[in-house]
Amino acid sequence: MEILIYGTINSVALALYALGFALVYGISRLPNFAHGALYVLSGFIVWSALNTLGMNYLFSIIFSLIITGIIGALIYQFFLIRVRGMEISEIIASYAIALAILEGLRWGGFKGMTYTLPAFIEGSINIAGVSVDYQRLLVVIIGAALVASLWLFTRYTRIGLALKGMAQDERAALMLGIDSDLMAVVAMGIGSMLAAFAAILLLPLGNIVVESGYNVLILAIAVCIVGGIGSWMGAVLAACLIGFAQILTVVYLGSHYQMMVALLAIILTLILKPSGLFGQQKELEERV
Repeated sequence: MEILIYGTINSVALALYALGFALVYGISRLPNFAHGALYVLSGFIVWSALNTLGMNYLFSIIFSLIITGIIGALIYQFFLIRVRGMEISEIIASYAIALAILEGLRWGGFKGMTYTLPAFIEGSINIAGVSVDYQRLLVVIIGAALVASLWLFTRYTRIGLALKGMAQDERAALMLGIDSDLMAVVAMGIGSMLAAFAAILLLPLGNIVVESGYNVLILAIAVCIVGGIGSWMGAVLAACLIGFAQILTVVYLGSHYQMMVALLAIILTLILKPSGLFGQQKELEERV
């Protein structure tokens, strides 16, 4: 039961890490390597709003979501739009922005284990003899609701359908009058807000540290590669596979092997099935 419960929690956490990255790439074909940096930045924005500006916790969360979304949109509008379509340049530019954000936070004094966010609900509950924090239960419930909301958003709203059209066929969408760059800005803003949403849910379980930005980026990339880059549902399924594999590794081998699972998943997927579980990219043998 412990493996089942904590495997589920870890799977939802990985899905939250990866959703924003998968959404941005699926719509604009842009690998946003600043994703992990935006995750950490949003946590520091909430902490600063709470402790420096004296805001209410709820208002701090809303403030962080809005600011992070705006920052993500501005990153595309002023930097990534200039290199869009140049794959290597996209990676270099977005990773350089990530380094600037993370090392800027470190230089600004945000380092150490002193920065934490309060849990939404204190305490824990026993489920089949396993003690589970209320915050972790909220991660599962709110995470599942977020995935369902994204599914509804992309099928029953005007903006969601435009984003879906861009993801399916950009040229056809352009012929129908959909502005490619505008949709990319919207996708980048929403993807950044999803990174912030994940941070707000998950950072109360630990400390806000600059290094977690690099870990979140690696985990998001692992989930997206295994699921198929650009496939949102593939990312959710891959999060379940990697999430349970990590918990089994922690139980039987040790916690210091947990990140190795994600790296091994990337390597094996690229060797055995480069397009991932639900990816639309061509397989290696078709391209040779």
